[in-house]
Amino acid sequence: MSDSARESILRRIREALQQPSPVLPRPEQTSSVHPPAAEDLAVAFAESFVRVGGVFYYCESEEHFFDQLFTHKKDKSLDSLYVWEPELKKMLHAGGIGFVGDEKDFLKKADAGLTTCEALVARTGSVLVSGAHAGGRRLSIYPDQHLILARTSQVVADIGDALTLLRGRYGAKLPSMISLTTGPSRTADIEKTLVLGAHGPRSIVLFLLDDAPDPTA
Repeated sequence: MSDSARESILRRIREALQQPSPVLPRPEQTSSVHPPAAEDLAVAFAESFVRVGGVFYYCESEEHFFDQLFTHKKDKSLDSLYVWEPELKKMLHAGGIGFVGDEKDFLKKADAGLTTCEALVARTGSVLVSGAHAGGRRLSIYPDQHLILARTSQVVADIGDALTLLRGRYGAKLPSMISLTTGPSRTADIEKTLVLGAHGPRSIVLFLLDDAPDPTA
């Protein structure tokens, strides 16, 4: 390289260094990265839940829930539906739905477990469950099918709203287990072949009971 060419390069570098550094825009940290939530959160949740592989039933009343659950049990040949939460037991008993209310032969015969949940997240179609209920950790994880009874009043827009709801319910004494379930358990770690039920239920089924007050009442 000639001296004149080297001097030309050095001159351009010196001129560039004398220019003021560009002012980078400040990040905007107040707005959500997500678009606004849908107006009807229950509809938004149902769409997201089905999109991630869940089976969804809308129930207009408790009687409708009993009919939907009875049909699902029959269609899937669920002989052993385990239910451990006292209020659920009472509800199913009143509806004439058969279930197993204790832990007898649980490890051998757990076709499905029915639990309640803490909240439903419309944005992602996720179900927030915890160990605070009588179903504990096992009933939502071990059986081949996880059935959930939830209510429209439990639907929130985002995960942050669900955690806020949880903190408001339990305060500083949060449950020892909090799990956010999005669709059935799946993995493709082995030879990139999708396998359902690798770490939990192969099927997640949600019965959404409409508990909104009747506007005509």
